[in-house]
This record gives sequence, structure tokens and C-alpha cells, in this order.
Amino acid sequence: MHYNVPQFIDIEDKIVGPFTAKQLLWIFALGATLFIMWVMIDSKFNFIIGAIPISVLFLALAFYRPYGQPFSRFITSMFLFLVKPKIYMWKRGSEIRRNNIKSRKQNNELYHTKRVIRQKEVYDLSKILDSEPDILNEINKKD
Repeated sequence: MHYNVPQFIDIEDKIVGPFTAKQLLWIFALGATLFIMWVMIDSKFNFIIGAIPISVLFLALAFYRPYGQPFSRFITSMFLFLVKPKIYMWKRGSEIRRNNIKSRKQNNELYHTKRVIRQKEVYDLSKILDSEPDILNEINKKD
């Protein structure tokens, strides 16, 4: 049986014309914010002064994708970068140091030992790699 594999799963579906659902929500939120500002602010000049930066922000949230990610995620990452500590101090304990020295000695001893490979082992490995899985039964019978 053949199954169709979905393609372009990283591209969002277009809902209305060229707009996705998220873009439509940001545009509707912009419209609602501008309507509330229009009702609350008496002067048209003050409304325009306040509406321009808000419109730019909402349109950026809807359409701008820095580094291939949505602008909302970019702002979230920027905020978390500003809030989280940037210096990590690592304090090494004396107990860790002693254990580390012991493990280094053990590792050095393991590296210096040599393993002798016999001809039969090489033959068995080549049979396993070149043959079907049934060859395992044949090898087990020889031992």
C-alpha cells in the first residue's frame, strides 16, 4: 500500500486570501485596539500619534518574521534574555576532584590494555555482516 506523505507541514494554512489564522487574529486585535482608542481619545491628532506605533507593533506581530520565527517568539526570547542571569558560577568541590582523579587513573589503565582478536572472531563477524540472520544459528552450532 502506498500512503501520501504530508508535505510542507511547517507552512501555516491560509484562511482568508493570503492571511493565516494568526495573522487574522493580530489584525482583528489591531482593529479592536484602534476602535477603543478612537472612542476614548477626543482629539484626532492625539489618536493618530498613538495609533501609529500601535499599528506598527501589531502589523509586525502579524507579518514580520526575524530569523524565520514569529515576531512574538522573538520578543519573548528577547525578554527572557534580559531577565535571566547571564553569569553562571561553577563551584568545584573537593569530593568531585578526588573522584575525578580516580576515574582518570582507571581510564588510563583501560586504554593501555590490548585486546587480541582471533581469526575465528574475524571470520564470524564477516559471516554475520555478509549473510542473512540465519547465519547466527550456524555460528552458535560451531561453538
